[in-house]
Amino acid sequence: MHARRGRTGGPRRTRALAALTLLASTLAACGDEDTSRPTLNWYNFPDDSGALQQAADRCSRASGGRYRISYNKLPRAADGQRQQLVRRLAAEDDSLDILGLDVTWAAEFAEARWIREWTGETKRRATEGTLRVPLQTATWKGKLYAVPYNTNIQLLWYRKDLVPTPPRTWSEMLGMSRDLARQGKPHYVEIQGAQYEGLTVWFNSLINSAGGSILNPDVTEPSLGPPAVRAASIMRDLANSPAADPSLPNQMEDQNRLAMESGVAAFEVNYPFVYPSMRSNNPQLFKDFRWAPYPRVDADRPARPTIGGIDLAVSAYSRHPDLAFEAALCLRNRENQLTAALEGGLPPTLRALYDEPSFMKEYPFSKEVLSSLESASVRPLTPAYQNVSIAVSHTLSPPSAIEPESAVGTIGEQIDQALRSEGVIP
Repeated sequence: MHARRGRTGGPRRTRALAALTLLASTLAACGDEDTSRPTLNWYNFPDDSGALQQAADRCSRASGGRYRISYNKLPRAADGQRQQLVRRLAAEDDSLDILGLDVTWAAEFAEARWIREWTGETKRRATEGTLRVPLQTATWKGKLYAVPYNTNIQLLWYRKDLVPTPPRTWSEMLGMSRDLARQGKPHYVEIQGAQYEGLTVWFNSLINSAGGSILNPDVTEPSLGPPAVRAASIMRDLANSPAADPSLPNQMEDQNRLAMESGVAAFEVNYPFVYPSMRSNNPQLFKDFRWAPYPRVDADRPARPTIGGIDLAVSAYSRHPDLAFEAALCLRNRENQLTAALEGGLPPTLRALYDEPSFMKEYPFSKEVLSSLESASVRPLTPAYQNVSIAVSHTLSPPSAIEPESAVGTIGEQIDQALRSEGVIP
């Protein structure tokens, strides 16, 4: 039996070895091909629309075989995104090439020397035709460290069947809400009141709209002052008025959207994603769903809502930095930004796209978005931003319990400690 197995196994073993040899040579050839075509790893927020994957595929084809872009999805929450990038960059992970940064991270990453400066021709191409305020979010100490990929801004959304003419100021809006409440009509003002970044954004928009800022121009110490007290007062007044949704202390953007769609609110301060959502989820209410500029603090001073969005940076540890710069520019080119706007709902950073007919059709509020972006404010540009934001959101939560002057004093003390790397931020 053993001899028979030996005789019959010989040819089979020979054929198997030949097959393995052929397979090995095929894999080696594939390996050679992959080596000659570098893979650039792009880490960005998880996009469900498919727009980011389309951009990666387009740019891979456009490279003419010189590189391939692999779109890697970061966690959904911004804190989780930052944590993953920080840990890997601190470990000098060279598998990261293009980084999708929240607009508050550029200063921190640049100061840590985790991302490369944009210079020369790449800087020229990054800034040409790009909106001014988004570029501020990508700049640290006068140097450009990222290219704005998309942006975002809040508008005031309202029901025209309840409010024929939208309010221009926060005071007017609270007055309208009280009138609607007395009539027994939907009257809530949906706004982000939970203890998270959205609360900081609300405060930052109000203080800038009041003519102030959280930090001084040199970002060396708190600014705050009377504009901050006014901002905190508006937040407290809304939270203690009929305009406040009972869930205000726990609400984020999506809860605001759902409340508006359910019909209990007259107003909503939120991002443009609420428009297609209302169209899909409540077609009847959508007929009276309208938009207006972000409410002003003073009638004679334009509002300065806080800008959002994503900037693309090149990792300091990328093995292919020149290709990564080129790929980043491709990812945010006109075609890809238009796709991201039409399919992903993300406003573009290229000024020319706001005159694009297809964009204007999908975004009937494009003029208001552009006007808001041109007068927008940015969150404090500092490597200590995470601590600054925590100081603001923890002190102002819940909004109904705000004591404006003492709250602003507390925020100032904690920010001062954060900027000097002292104290424990809650």
